[in-house]
Amino acid sequence: MAISPGRDAAFSCQKSALSESLQTKKFPLTEEEIFYMNCRAAYLTVFKSSLENIISKEQLYLALQHAGRNPSQKTINKYWTPQTAKLNFDDFCIILRKEKPTSKAELLKSFKQLDVNDDGCILHADLYKLLTKRGEKMTREEVNAVTSLADVNADGKFDYIKFCKLYVTTNEQCLKTTVEKLEVDSKLRRQQFGNHIEEPPERDPSSVPKPSPRIIRKAEQETFSNKGDTRSSSLATTRKFKTSISFTITMGANSNRNSKLTEPNSIKEWQCVQSKGCFFLEEDGEIISHQYRMQIAQRSMVYLTIKPLNLSQVEGKPSPWLSIDTALYILKENESQANLQLMCFTELRNREVFGWTGELGPGIYWLIPSTTGCRLRKEIKPVTEEAQLVYRDETGELFLTKEFRSTLSDIFEVIDLDGNGLLSLEEYNFFELRTSGEKCDEDAWAVCRDNFDTKKNELTRQGFMDLNLMEANDREGDPRDLWVTLHSMGYNKALELTEACPFVIDIYADKCKPRIKAVHMEACSGQLEKAICKSVLNKGDARVMDGYENIIVHTYKRDTWITSVIENKSDNKVIIHINNELSKNCVNNRGLNIFAVEVAPKSTMVCQHVMPVNERQEWIYYCVYSLIS
Repeated sequence: MAISPGRDAAFSCQKSALSESLQTKKFPLTEEEIFYMNCRAAYLTVFKSSLENIISKEQLYLALQHAGRNPSQKTINKYWTPQTAKLNFDDFCIILRKEKPTSKAELLKSFKQLDVNDDGCILHADLYKLLTKRGEKMTREEVNAVTSLADVNADGKFDYIKFCKLYVTTNEQCLKTTVEKLEVDSKLRRQQFGNHIEEPPERDPSSVPKPSPRIIRKAEQETFSNKGDTRSSSLATTRKFKTSISFTITMGANSNRNSKLTEPNSIKEWQCVQSKGCFFLEEDGEIISHQYRMQIAQRSMVYLTIKPLNLSQVEGKPSPWLSIDTALYILKENESQANLQLMCFTELRNREVFGWTGELGPGIYWLIPSTTGCRLRKEIKPVTEEAQLVYRDETGELFLTKEFRSTLSDIFEVIDLDGNGLLSLEEYNFFELRTSGEKCDEDAWAVCRDNFDTKKNELTRQGFMDLNLMEANDREGDPRDLWVTLHSMGYNKALELTEACPFVIDIYADKCKPRIKAVHMEACSGQLEKAICKSVLNKGDARVMDGYENIIVHTYKRDTWITSVIENKSDNKVIIHINNELSKNCVNNRGLNIFAVEVAPKSTMVCQHVMPVNERQEWIYYCVYSLIS
């Protein structure tokens, strides 16, 4: 665990801080609403409006403190880089999601490791080593600030039990004060996005009407409501907008039946190649994945598919990655890698398989995997019990546990990209880059070959197991480095794969055997963002903002999800406010029902992806886009 006393209070503390001020509510708030209220309360304590931007490190630090956080300088620097000019409210919400709360119990457990006398105290010298050398490293000045606190230090010792209590109490009180200020200040409350009116009328919380499509025209002050709906007052958002436009799309349960993916009749006679890969969820919520180059030697009919990789499933353990959406964008390389032309993407579906069939000419193609991010998200539910990775027998010899060996076997399956049951140096280096940020050179690989089981200069599954056992022995059984590897690969403390989605790509061609090679493991942005925007502009429905012909909202409906792209043809940046509150059975990739985006002049951007929470039920996408500036 990254150990830093300057981290967030536990989310449970946040909920308790809100409980008193929310007792008058007739309907309890969800955790999502509580989180969003905390964001707004903290932001509006520092700024007069949600539309104001954070323009300095000091403002970011202050806003995070009011949200019950106490970030270290390293945390601030992670979000405020030399290239950062400003952060908006949407960015602030994302930061609060990324910075996981640290509970009192977790803090106590971390400090207790250095409590050699088991008396609740740590020598200042030991504390300095802990906080500056391990986990999220603190500066000397930050450590001195901790050791100079009179209430928790005496005789060169740090009373960590008192400190943890003081830390949690202070963060609770800070958040409680911030929320109470928002609750009593009705004027301030109206400044926020997604305002909830107090004391909504009694209603059936399960009933959600089907709103009709409409365009809300330009007015001095717009009020969004579903007329005739008795719940409208609780969902009304009153704000001055220049113009607004709304969309309603009703999708039936299991709607993919209308455009089902089918294999070509003669596919058994076609030549096939396969490669595996993985989507990884970063700490900041960004998704990275393998990217590929494909070579087609002659013009051929091609059938491409991508689907989640089915790993060994342990009874009683969930397999959440199997429900994650996948897609593949195919771009042709013309004169250079920088000049890529979108050819097609896998828009048809059969269960968990997404695919495309068509003709491709000879040449080099880039295959860029994509997932919307609606279902591959940071894990919210904390894991209370940590799985055991290693143990010693009666002779003291160290072994990997059965559960850990099973997990390592699954990891081997994921990183064995060509599926030949062996790891080449190239495949192993993708794993090394992901887990350590470094590559293994030829000399180190030769040492690996000499000490572990290999075949044809490639590492076997058993050799991979022994390599991890050696790492455990090098650390005398301390599993912390092993956990770094596991977390990097998307596993939680219960050895469940929750923050990654392995996938497999199959390519068939009728005239030649395709060649495919993984060449990068990068963020799903850049070329992918351009490809998504182009596909939506080509295939989606376009709606012009009333009175602003240079601002266009493009919406593309697929069987499984809906993507919206905002196109700004004007010479000025625009800010668009998005409200999804009336959507039913929907989840979007941003994790917020209400947010705002800034669109640069002469540009397009992916606004949001929306998917059903439950595909077996009807889902209604109802979204209002409003121009703020």
